[in-house]
Amino acid sequence: MRLRYWANRLRMRIARIGADPHDDEELRSQKALLVTISVLILPISAIWGALYLTFGSPIGVVPFVYFAILLGAIVVFSRTRDFDLLLRVGQLDIVLAPTLSMIPLGGFLGAGGVGLWGILAPLAALVFKDVRSAIRWYVAWLVIFLGSGLAGAIIGPVWEPVPTWFTTTMLALNITVGGTIVFTLLAVFASERSAALAALRVEQAKAENLLLNILPRPIAEKLKAESQPIADQFESASILFADVVDFTPWSERLPPTEVVGYLDNLFSHFDELAEKHGLEKIKTIGDCYMAAAGVPTPRSDHARALALMALDMLEAIRTADAIAHLGLELRVGINSGPVVAGVIGRKRFLYDLWGDAVNTASRMESHGTPGRIQITRSTYDLLYDEFECEPRGPIPVKGKGEIEAWYLVALRRDRDRNRAQSGYSSLR
Repeated sequence: MRLRYWANRLRMRIARIGADPHDDEELRSQKALLVTISVLILPISAIWGALYLTFGSPIGVVPFVYFAILLGAIVVFSRTRDFDLLLRVGQLDIVLAPTLSMIPLGGFLGAGGVGLWGILAPLAALVFKDVRSAIRWYVAWLVIFLGSGLAGAIIGPVWEPVPTWFTTTMLALNITVGGTIVFTLLAVFASERSAALAALRVEQAKAENLLLNILPRPIAEKLKAESQPIADQFESASILFADVVDFTPWSERLPPTEVVGYLDNLFSHFDELAEKHGLEKIKTIGDCYMAAAGVPTPRSDHARALALMALDMLEAIRTADAIAHLGLELRVGINSGPVVAGVIGRKRFLYDLWGDAVNTASRMESHGTPGRIQITRSTYDLLYDEFECEPRGPIPVKGKGEIEAWYLVALRRDRDRNRAQSGYSSLR
């Protein structure tokens, strides 16, 4: 337990070398990884140098030179926090020192494969930079590695060769220890890539949900797949406008945060009703709520579905716990007919509806009665078999003359059930 404690403390201290409070999460993790690997290589290079010097090979000085350069780069990094400088010095150090050592040691086998350590330079570029940089470093290492190995086989060994068993052992160590560090680099790279992909998927899901909060799903899918403007003609749809009666004078008596909070509660409840009935919320304009049925997916019962939602809206504003206490009233208007629907704009875009049917639905609301749902003949003709409607007669509408209107009262079976219950209660 104590060993683990001290190991964790050492790892945390190493990770803080060169850390900058202004670094983002990616740069912070990259710094910690580079410093950790650099610190791990330091004792390995010292051990390598000591082993060669012990067997009388002057080449043992090279690992200590490598040690001094890398240690100096780490010290400078702790002061300057210059990540690119530490990376570049480390790459040059690892690609030159062990690889060039193969010349006096006698080539590939005589050096025990020490030049393999140079592969860390292109791998570091792959992990910390980009593929193009990694390719350049790989080509540089490959040229130096092959050149030094061949030159060593021709020229070397310069000094008396070390025992064969020692060379074989060093070859095994260079492959296993170097391979372990290579594997660690690649594992961290793969882990970071997986984490980045997971984070990207999360962000894509957030963006997808945000888009679906703005646009209907079919329109969102079409928008992602097509670049041209989205516009559709629907021969039969129903449109609803609902406005809070006397909202302006009511809101003037309250702080802005309360006004927004009340509207949010009210319209959020309406959003739930739209989802319940499979309808599309089109937009809100101040204290006015607009919804539609039959767009963007056509449905034969569009008027029925919108009528049920309108009745639920009136019921909710009178009885729902979150909004009934406000004492507000709605004025609702519905009309049915052909509409054009599409997405407009490139910034803060909106799925909207146009056409005379939309304008008439808006007039049904503005010329309606508080607490009532006013509908046109086109909507009445679609509902009268199933809903109880109360004729209002012709009403003057600005820009349209007189329009015949009805009040939507209730679904017939609900009204029949209520009457039956009322009659049963009176008999008792």
